Amino acid sequence: MTDALRKYTQEKIQKKDFDCAKEYTLSMFSGKYKIVIIYHLSHDGTMRFSQIQRLLTDATHKMLAQQLKELVADGLVTRREEISNNRKAVYYSLTTTGESLMPIIEEMFTWGAKRLEKLALKSNFKLA
Repeated sequence: MTDALRKYTQEKIQKKDFDCAKEYTLSMFSGKYKIVIIYHLSHDGTMRFSQIQRLLTDATHKMLAQQLKELVADGLVTRREEISNNRKAVYYSLTTTGESLMPIIEEMFTWGAKRLEKLALKSNFKLA
């Protein structure tokens, strides 16, 4: 596990000792790139690993693979392998549970864009 909050959350769930829904929700997209991956899978649809990697230019192959593995383990993303002409292609899609996070992520985006605007920081984001 790459993130201390996620590890802590998993341990509490295994012990059936979880009492903070906000903390649990946050742990679902804590970790580098997860929120961006969820956002793109929602807006762009099913994507191959290489397509996601092109969007996240700073992400190493290992880091991206780990984040996707955790998203799959948490039931937010599905992973599907296809073999064609002796080549393996791996596709990632949001699950219904992953899609249910989008209103939260959209609100976070809106809040962040407005805050950056207030701070007079250059922003190329468009508010919907």
